[in-house]
Amino acid sequence: MDTSSVLFNQLKGAEPFFLLAGPNVIESEDHILRMAKHIKTIATKLGLPLVFKSSFDKANRTSSKSFRGPGMAEGLKILEKVKVAYDIPIVTDIHETIQCEPVGRVADIIQIPAFLCRQTDLLVAAAKTGRIINIKKGQFCAPSVMVNSAEKIRLAGNPNVMVCERGTMFGYNDLIVDPRNLEWMREANCPVVADITHSLQQPAGRKLDGGGVASGGLRELIPCIARTAVAVGVDGIFMEVHDNPLNAPVDGPTQWPLRHLEELLEELMAIARVSKGKQRFNIDLTPYHD
Repeated sequence: MDTSSVLFNQLKGAEPFFLLAGPNVIESEDHILRMAKHIKTIATKLGLPLVFKSSFDKANRTSSKSFRGPGMAEGLKILEKVKVAYDIPIVTDIHETIQCEPVGRVADIIQIPAFLCRQTDLLVAAAKTGRIINIKKGQFCAPSVMVNSAEKIRLAGNPNVMVCERGTMFGYNDLIVDPRNLEWMREANCPVVADITHSLQQPAGRKLDGGGVASGGLRELIPCIARTAVAVGVDGIFMEVHDNPLNAPVDGPTQWPLRHLEELLEELMAIARVSKGKQRFNIDLTPYHD
């Protein structure tokens, strides 16, 4: 069995869930290595399977002036150092088909951004790397769309696919998380991940000094969304974590403080174990007779 299938089966069978976590974007090699060390220590202590996340390029930014990261070449070098230094798998996102092959040489999971979840050429190119593919549901999509997106990966010859909920946009500058989606997305017949930090973005919801806008967010509600997700029974939790969110160059308002990570994960694990959310019910609708 190849390494991607081994990791996929480990994540699929994780109890009570697996964790995809790290800072939103690569700020520096030193920062990423430090964050990876702390997050791995916490995950190991709690017995949670961890895949470390960070982006080499944030292409879907509100403003062209926004910080994007070091770029693919330098970013992949840094992520590879994390992988070797701490022996942890890596997840990072792509935006173009040309990025798939080089990213696939480093990342264990290739993530498809929400805005690109229906882009067939991108999905097929990502699938052909043989890596696990995590597809984020578009903010504009019904959960049923993810059935087709996951099938595109499989038809390209790759059975290792996951789908990820990150909220739905119904109006201006806000996202709503519908817990029903976490159940309906199981129709894609693959692990379901809940992105508990991007789900609380307020796109273009924050005005910057000197003009311009950036994404805002509701960090204080991250525990609320996370509790709901694990109670429903998701297979994985995706969250962006930072040691100094107030000074993070990207998505600071929706990054969870590193100092509170262990406490939140402990609570989520306890809820998941009690709720039995992964148990599916076969509902008997025959009349009840006492």
